[in-house]
Amino acid sequence: MTIHTPPPYAKARNPKRARYDEETINAILDAGLVGHVGFIADGRPMVIPMAYARSGATIYLHGSSKARIVAMHQQGDPLTMTVTLLDGIVAARSGFHHSMNYRAAIVHGHARIVSDLGEVEEALKLITEHLLPFRWNEVRPMHDKERKGTGVLALEIEAASAKVRQGPPVDEEEDHHLPIWAGVVPIVTGLGTPIGDGKMPGDVPPPPSTHLARKKFA
Repeated sequence: MTIHTPPPYAKARNPKRARYDEETINAILDAGLVGHVGFIADGRPMVIPMAYARSGATIYLHGSSKARIVAMHQQGDPLTMTVTLLDGIVAARSGFHHSMNYRAAIVHGHARIVSDLGEVEEALKLITEHLLPFRWNEVRPMHDKERKGTGVLALEIEAASAKVRQGPPVDEEEDHHLPIWAGVVPIVTGLGTPIGDGKMPGDVPPPPSTHLARKKFA
């Protein structure tokens, strides 16, 4: 199976707090669980949340084969996706200087419909295991009708950037003496204890994938 690899990430611009190195961008993409994908449909800009997975410089997205993003964006159509991780609310001594600590990645590229059955299965495995590591081997094999009913798009990354803000508020120096609390309220993301659906025969414990997924946020 051959997966197309586009040129290295390209710089789009250089705004404040921007990062362009692959290490930073890929770390954000790999830590996120939901990407917000932007595309054009019927002449209108659309953004939808989607599960995804990264393989090198390719982002895999999946949905119903009849879903608008799959049916309307087959080959060569532009797509963009953002992933944002929130780390804290930055409380300043003035409303103007309030902010957020965050890590955000923005990728741009063109869609490629995945038609090779081997790559389709690999993409769906990657997406599943991006949510729950090694989950693919814990579940039954995919039925043919499920595979046919699932559309997979590859977003080949052609340009990417990140924006990162970390640290305390940046207040005006003359405000530092004011008796107003300022600082950072951390935002903590974690996975809770798995809850079964109540339909399992006997006592089936949560599988290893759920424990591995929780470590992602430890």
